[in-house]
Amino acid sequence: MSGGDFIDIRDFSREELEGMLDEAMRRKKARLGWPKAKPDADAPLSGHLLAMIFEKPSTRTRVSFDVAMRQLGGETMVLNAGDMQLGRGETIADTGRVLDRMVDVIMLRTFGHERAEELARYTGVPVINGLTDLSHPCQIMADAQTILEHKGRIEGLTIAWVGDCANVTRSWIEAATLLGARMKIGAPEGYRPDAEILDWAKAHGGEILLFDSAEEAVRDADVVMTDTWISMHHSEAEKEKRIADLTPYQVNEALMAAAKDDAIFMHCLPAHRGEEVTDAVIDGPQSVVFDEAENRIHAQKAVLLFCLGRL
Repeated sequence: MSGGDFIDIRDFSREELEGMLDEAMRRKKARLGWPKAKPDADAPLSGHLLAMIFEKPSTRTRVSFDVAMRQLGGETMVLNAGDMQLGRGETIADTGRVLDRMVDVIMLRTFGHERAEELARYTGVPVINGLTDLSHPCQIMADAQTILEHKGRIEGLTIAWVGDCANVTRSWIEAATLLGARMKIGAPEGYRPDAEILDWAKAHGGEILLFDSAEEAVRDADVVMTDTWISMHHSEAEKEKRIADLTPYQVNEALMAAAKDDAIFMHCLPAHRGEEVTDAVIDGPQSVVFDEAENRIHAQKAVLLFCLGRL
């Protein structure tokens, strides 16, 4: 039964995830050729209000949630933490208690994962994790939709992740485990997923394989993924070290050649071209990164409908 928060992929069953993906695919297909601001034919969330709280900068999350809610017939409210009492010491719990009386659903993009969990704990309306330092479940729903569009399935595929393993990697480990894909990770020591998520995957039947070599991880893969190496909080010294450590894991034409001939390349964006991926790959025929970005709209429509008990 649908309804409730959307904090981590692991919180859901395979059937629930597949139901949301089916809905995302259906709604995207139904809108072909329509103007972007025109509501879906059924406008199922007419009269509903989504509050979006941003404690981190955003392009895709902000625009895609806004467009998604409008296409569902609802309205949105953007709240930047620096403009709120939240940015002046009010607790996330008290903020949640207030917004609970004023909106129908809340999306939070923040730093510590515990902030999303606390907001959900003290708020009666659904809370959606728009990104934390630990996980990024909305991105994974769009990624999974993109793979379905280009491969027709997820179960049985080999997904290769190379380079730094952070929040998107963690959420993909959860998704691969639940949806029946094999995941091969190529990363150096110090950049690999933590033991807790690997233990969780093993306990739930996941096939998550670790490699020192990017080439070994990518060999015979159906999907090749990576993410940025550098974040705003890294010092100049940290940036130099990370680039030195991760350069052997750059996704370039030679690395893509180790994957299957029909492999697709994915990146959640923004990309640092020339670092984790070359122009030739991200702009090349195997890249589906802009399909992936567009699918944030439709995947998040399905998430919103699920959270509000409409699936």
